[in-house]
Amino acid sequence: MADRTRRSQNVFFLLALGSIQSAKLSIAEIQGLEVAEKGPHSLDLIMYISASASVSLLASAWMFYRVTGGLFNPAVSLAALLIGQIEFRRFALYVVAQLMGGISASAIIHGLSPGPVLFRNKLGKNINLAQGVFIEMFCSAILMLAILMLAAEKHKATPIAPIGISMTLFACHTFALPFTGASMNPARSFGPAVIGGFERSHWVYWVGPFSGVLLAVTFYAWLKHTKYWHLNPEQMATQHGESPEDPVAEMERIVHRGRSRGTDGPREGSSSQRQDEKV
Repeated sequence: MADRTRRSQNVFFLLALGSIQSAKLSIAEIQGLEVAEKGPHSLDLIMYISASASVSLLASAWMFYRVTGGLFNPAVSLAALLIGQIEFRRFALYVVAQLMGGISASAIIHGLSPGPVLFRNKLGKNINLAQGVFIEMFCSAILMLAILMLAAEKHKATPIAPIGISMTLFACHTFALPFTGASMNPARSFGPAVIGGFERSHWVYWVGPFSGVLLAVTFYAWLKHTKYWHLNPEQMATQHGESPEDPVAEMERIVHRGRSRGTDGPREGSSSQRQDEKV
């Protein structure tokens, strides 16, 4: 099981981290290595990396979710453990495999591409440690909640859950990428750090995602406890008969009922009613 998980990790990280390396190497050739490593993120680079990460997750999760559950992230594994979806032994094996997958994929990318490792997570300019933790925490919480509601919760849309999850990852990247590098995954940060060197802020990429897991699981538990499916019970219906009625016909019925009430008896304030009140 651990070997299968590590292999699926390699696919995800090779695609996601490899795209970041190629994009930043292209910048290094044009603007210099220092700009590629520490320079500001342009809008084009943000969109390119965000799209690459989300499409990589979409492809990898859809390929392997029937094999390993599509767990490429120690934070996701922790969420699965806390809701009782997996036991502790499997959680430990998953985390080891995920970290090994991050390291091996980073080593392969570093060996195949020229130049230094350019896909390490670093805090952005003027971003302090507390800001980094909270950005990673909130983005991770949103991503975890998407995974819990779309994949862990079984419903008619579960087979296409990778689409919703990958789009959530895309949105989180567009927000967090200039500030923290948009990790939301300790294995994604740990693997490149082992190969390219650790930053002093590396702990942010463990504390932030795991805090996000606790936040997401707490909210998910509250939704389950309050039986959220009773709030909108027909939302997952697929039969035409469960669709809303014809709005025109509904308006005609409302008008007809209004007219019927008006002809059933004397209207309020009519002369006959006032005469009755005097009597």
